Amino acid sequence: MNKLILFELNEVPVRIFDYFRELKPNSWIARNYSKLKKFNTFSENQGHLSPWNTWPTIHRGVANNQHYISDFNQDLTAVDREFPPIWKLLSQNDINVGVFGSLHSYPLPTDLTNYDFYVPDVFAAGSECFPKNVELYQEINLKLSRESARNVDGAIPYSHILHLLRNFNDLGFNLGTMAEIGGHLVQEKLDAWKVVRRRTYQTVIAFDVFYKLLIKKKPDFVTFFTNHVASSMHRYWAAAFPAEYQDLKYDGEWIKTYDTEILFAMGKADKMIERLARFVDRNPEFKLLITSSMGQNAIECEPVETQLYVVDNVRFMSMLGIEDAADYELMPSMLPQFNYSIKGDNAILFENRLKEFRINGEQIVSRKYAGGAFSIDLGHANLKQTEINAGGHSISLTESGMDNVVIQDKSSSTAYHIPEGHLFSYHPSHESEEFADSLLETTELAPNILTNFGVSPPDYMKVVFSNGRAII
Repeated sequence: MNKLILFELNEVPVRIFDYFRELKPNSWIARNYSKLKKFNTFSENQGHLSPWNTWPTIHRGVANNQHYISDFNQDLTAVDREFPPIWKLLSQNDINVGVFGSLHSYPLPTDLTNYDFYVPDVFAAGSECFPKNVELYQEINLKLSRESARNVDGAIPYSHILHLLRNFNDLGFNLGTMAEIGGHLVQEKLDAWKVVRRRTYQTVIAFDVFYKLLIKKKPDFVTFFTNHVASSMHRYWAAAFPAEYQDLKYDGEWIKTYDTEILFAMGKADKMIERLARFVDRNPEFKLLITSSMGQNAIECEPVETQLYVVDNVRFMSMLGIEDAADYELMPSMLPQFNYSIKGDNAILFENRLKEFRINGEQIVSRKYAGGAFSIDLGHANLKQTEINAGGHSISLTESGMDNVVIQDKSSSTAYHIPEGHLFSYHPSHESEEFADSLLETTELAPNILTNFGVSPPDYMKVVFSNGRAII
């Protein structure tokens, strides 16, 4: 049995590792790539791929045609009983577990037996964490994420920084990290566009908190999720790989500004992986797994000057028939989605209004889940006109609570989700490794993790080894 660190590097395909290794030959990844046990992975999920449905496939060992998780704010009570996440199965079998940021990990388990720490994802509805001292970090983390959902808030969060500095020892912040962030804030004054890198530095801070918990507790199984490379790829793939587009509408200045952003983000991931690898070198009972639940590739795109977002929830909800703020709750989401929980019989009224809701004559895409939860897709780009109709009436943009928000870096989704991802593992005992001959289905990881710990996988999981080669 190996203790396992599952480093969840969201949406990074193998080709980005190749790109990074070529341009950064002195990186840890480049120097140690031959020693990694390597698999090309494939998500078996059907229909639209998103991290909201592909990570549950990895964590639960079944595809989305069984777990049916597709958005945040779904009531997961039933699916947790039928297809529980890997950390729950392990904790129930007396395996010590640590969870940090894995998607759909909110709320905290009611029974924290065998959990050494538990820090929910960045879309959590509250800042509850275990141990409790991490809640200060999580409160700031959630607040920064909300404030920089599409455009990064360029204000310097002095109060947040002060709180973190006062508690840097307790939370585990590396002095080098704090100095690096201070230097970055100076760089922003010289090059204002670099404010977009705050998304990456937010993950750097998160990793420091995680790493202290890891070295203090050394759980048998631990997860850490990061989206910072995926975020950069979505926005700046066209800057890094302009030749992949038939009719690229971004100009040379935009490409020159952002062409190294994926490298920058991968550089920070490389440093995190190196720290974890050194931890494994010192603690060889551990093995490091690095994986994505899918990948990304180029899609045709154009600059986004504006996107339609909700900027006033009171007016937006009033337009859709919910007048009293006590009758609804704004729930976490990733733009361009907006999620609401509607209380009582108001959910029926809200659902009917959504069916009548039109922007420029087209019905809005929305989804309803159990318990009055709704997910609404907005984000309409570069609208020349904005005609809004709700409840059979024409409504002005101001009255609607929406606005065409100017996008600071003009980035659209220049790359999007593909089924192919990666799974790498590191241990100092590994010798030179090549890629496995066949694709590894993402549902194969969970049963192999269970088997590693001597836990029999549930009957609904398929226990397969890629070409007879052990994954772990």
